Amino acid sequence: MIKVKNLKRVYVMGKVEVRALKGVSFDIEKGEFVGIIGPSGSGKSTLLHQLGLLDTPTSGEIMIAGVDVIGLSEHEKTIFRLNRLGYVFQEYAILPELTAVENVYLPSMMIGKKRERYLKTSIDILETVGLGERLYHRPHELSGGEQQRVAVARALVNKPKILFADEPCANLDTESSRHILELFKKLNEELGQTILMVSHEEWHKKYVDRIIYLKDGLIEKM
Repeated sequence: MIKVKNLKRVYVMGKVEVRALKGVSFDIEKGEFVGIIGPSGSGKSTLLHQLGLLDTPTSGEIMIAGVDVIGLSEHEKTIFRLNRLGYVFQEYAILPELTAVENVYLPSMMIGKKRERYLKTSIDILETVGLGERLYHRPHELSGGEQQRVAVARALVNKPKILFADEPCANLDTESSRHILELFKKLNEELGQTILMVSHEEWHKKYVDRIIYLKDGLIEKM
C-alpha cells in the first residue's frame, strides 16, 4: 500500500537548515492501523505531510498503491488526494458557515459527483459516525468531539484508500478522544480502512496494530 525509502525533508530558514526527516524507510500494508509516535520535534507531522502529499520531500521515494506520488504534477497530486486520500487534523478544519452534511459532501462536490449520490453517501457516513441526528447543525452547535466526527466523515466521503490523522485528539478531552479512537478502530476492523495516525499519547497505543517511533527525524524503532 505505502512504500517509503530514505525519505528526507530539510527546511531552509534563512541561513539555518532544519533537518526534519533524516532518511526514513518503512512499508505500510493495506488494512493496517499504524501509529506514528514520538516527542515534539521528532518529525511526526512532517512525515504525515509528505505521505499525504501536503508537502514535497527534499529527497527519497514514496510509492502509494504502486504510484510514484513524488513524480506527479501538482494537478495530479490534487486529483490523487481527492480520490484516494482522506485527512483528519487536530483543529477539525471544518467550515463554520456550513452544516455537518454540507461540510462532509464538499470533497465530493469538488470532483463532480452528482448531488443525489453525494448527499446520500454523506448522510450514511454521518450516521456511521453517530451523527445521524445532527446532520443540519453547524459547528457552533456541536461539541468538539462531534466536530471531529464531522471531520472524520468528510475524510471518508470519497472512500479513500488511506486515512491520515494528525493528532486527531489533541483538542479533545479524554472521553471524546476515546470515542474518536474507537471509531477509527471500528472503521479499520469493519471496513478494512488503512489508517496512519500521529499521536504523542502513550495510551493511544492500544488502538493501533503497530507503532513507528520517531526521534530527531529518524525511526527509533517499529
